[in-house]
Amino acid sequence: MSSATGPASGLPVRMPRPRQPGRHRRPEPLAAPEGAPALVLVVPGTPGAATRSLAEEVVSIARSELPGLDARIAYLDGDETEFPTLQAVLTHAAEERTARYEQAKAAGLDVKEPDGPVAVVVPLLAGPDGALLRRIRQAVMDSRIAADLTDVLGPHPLLAEALHVRLSEAGLARADRARLFTVATAADGIILASVGGEEAVQAAGITGMLLAARLAVPVMAAALDQDGSISAVAEQLRDAGSQQLALAPYLIGPEVDPGLVEEAAKEADCSAAEPLGPYPAIGKLALAKYTSALGITPPQPQGTPVR
Repeated sequence: MSSATGPASGLPVRMPRPRQPGRHRRPEPLAAPEGAPALVLVVPGTPGAATRSLAEEVVSIARSELPGLDARIAYLDGDETEFPTLQAVLTHAAEERTARYEQAKAAGLDVKEPDGPVAVVVPLLAGPDGALLRRIRQAVMDSRIAADLTDVLGPHPLLAEALHVRLSEAGLARADRARLFTVATAADGIILASVGGEEAVQAAGITGMLLAARLAVPVMAAALDQDGSISAVAEQLRDAGSQQLALAPYLIGPEVDPGLVEEAAKEADCSAAEPLGPYPAIGKLALAKYTSALGITPPQPQGTPVR
């Protein structure tokens, strides 16, 4: 029996469960550490307005994922005015870091003299290209600036997702394999076109296996920069039963002349999707290379379902 002051003695008292603080709150986003090195995205190929727009979109995605990130763009074949070279960008980053330290010291602040790398250089490449990577490495050495050079962006499941999206945008693949509809022009065999020789073909093949699992069609990698590679792979796919092929460039875009992709599609007698370009995964993977080099752990890049 209950009284005006509560339940009768001996009866269980039902108490409200305490609310856990922050249980339904989103975690605070990770910010770039104070004084962290700059992320320098080095862009291969002939620079131009389209290349700059692509690179700016990639670094914008990276900045949105890591507030406070100092992200800069350098061009492997740049100039000293409109398209800064890698050496120029690294030198400028080093000068700015020294100037900040001197200003803080002059202001009487107790600051530690900067050490460690000035920048982390991330090549804007989906796969390995020995010739381009040697040039990037040499440019870092010639600058005489302490900088870390990361690996290329792939292979990675997010690149398979990006390839799937580009194929579906071109009408060469179903946007969602779970939906029960077909695309009349959907390919039943994919040629994954890379540059960088045999090493690049092998690396592209790893992402190709992931793409094949998404599309449930055979995918084979071939080299744009090796005579006969594209036609040989096209023949293998047709011999295996594929009737309608598609070319998927395993490229960001600036690293090759667009004419190479067009010629390869003609060689294989098939349609081609667009290069990966500034797909959101590219910026996320560039940031992941940067944070991995620094040993910090932001939220892992997640893919989005293809619709």
